[in-house]
Amino acid sequence: MLQVQFIRDNKQTVLDGLAKRSFANAETVIEDVLTADENRRKTQVSLDDTLAESNKLSKEIGNLFKSGEVQKANILKEKTGQLKEKSKELNEQLNAASTTLENLLYQIPNVPHASVKAGKSEEDNEEIFNEGTIPNLGKNALPHWELAKKYDIIDFDLGAKITGAGFPVYKGKGARLQRALINYFLDKNIKAGYTEVQVPHLVNTESATATGQLPDKDGQMYHATIDDLYLIPTAEVPITNIFRGNLVQESDFPITYTGYTPCFRREAGSYGAHVRGLNRLHQFDKVEIVRVEHPENSYNALNGMVEHIKDILRELKLPYRILRLCGGDTGFTAALTFDFEVFSTAQDRWLEISSASNFETFQANRLKLRFKNKEGKSELAHTLNGSSLALPRVLAGILENYQTEDGIQVPEVLIPYTGFTSIN
Repeated sequence: MLQVQFIRDNKQTVLDGLAKRSFANAETVIEDVLTADENRRKTQVSLDDTLAESNKLSKEIGNLFKSGEVQKANILKEKTGQLKEKSKELNEQLNAASTTLENLLYQIPNVPHASVKAGKSEEDNEEIFNEGTIPNLGKNALPHWELAKKYDIIDFDLGAKITGAGFPVYKGKGARLQRALINYFLDKNIKAGYTEVQVPHLVNTESATATGQLPDKDGQMYHATIDDLYLIPTAEVPITNIFRGNLVQESDFPITYTGYTPCFRREAGSYGAHVRGLNRLHQFDKVEIVRVEHPENSYNALNGMVEHIKDILRELKLPYRILRLCGGDTGFTAALTFDFEVFSTAQDRWLEISSASNFETFQANRLKLRFKNKEGKSELAHTLNGSSLALPRVLAGILENYQTEDGIQVPEVLIPYTGFTSIN
């Protein structure tokens, strides 16, 4: 959530940033925010003045009673009663004004970083890096959903029977390869300095709101209505909420966590090969990295996250590219996002497998996550997160790019985790 002070002081910068996102009615929403904030501040001043006057009269009443001037004291008591009633009304008005302002701020996405280009969709994203050799598989190469059936390692029909479409069942070597990837990713992240955590797979409304999933993604998450809990769409949500309401020390930076969780997304899928098999699921596994950083170091940290993910993909020997997302394709809470995509040779298309984002103070403002700077003043921290990595499309890339006529080879770096060298 943007800070009102920032909007007041940088109105044109905010409007220019929202224009990069093609955010509708930006000027109207920003004016509504400034008007609501002015109303809130005026109401706060009136309430403070009323309370101050009431306190002053209370002292006078005490002195009058002590001096025996009961009649004068009773006259003032009547006035304080009126002031208390007025302060009650002003307090209700202040709460209403604050709620109005907060609801308006919830509508506004983060302001994109200066390097983000204007754009409306993924077609406007910029490729900034490309690495790896695309294998020549020959004309008999199969997409991963056919390989999964051929070698009986992933059963999409069984998952649909048990739950519904988008909930696959991993079997035999498919399940072991999945577990190998999870352990490999976690080990890589731990070696890079991230502390592993195991977190709940459901969160409350406060947590979903603090990281920006609510109200923006309301309807896209599975909601356990009786307990008012949400199944997590990513480990980012519970891990980042570890710090909700915290005041950390400057010496604590960088704060780095990693965690594995299943992820759940209700988002409606379309039909066709681009969403078949593992390409789009309602439940999938992901290993996440989360950082809390000093504002002066957050973009260096983001670059470090990008290099870390590069290293993983190099070890897996998968062809990949990196995109800097345009304004219209950047997530609601992010200031800058880099997407990683693996090339699926059998499908002849790129598959997104990771995003690394800097949210600057946007999440921290909702989280009330602050640190004490060198001057002893509290300041909002910066939060970052990245997929390291999301498993379904990484697995799809491995199955398709490592296929041979005799079976599917296992990437060398994973063999110590799988205990086998091939699937056949």
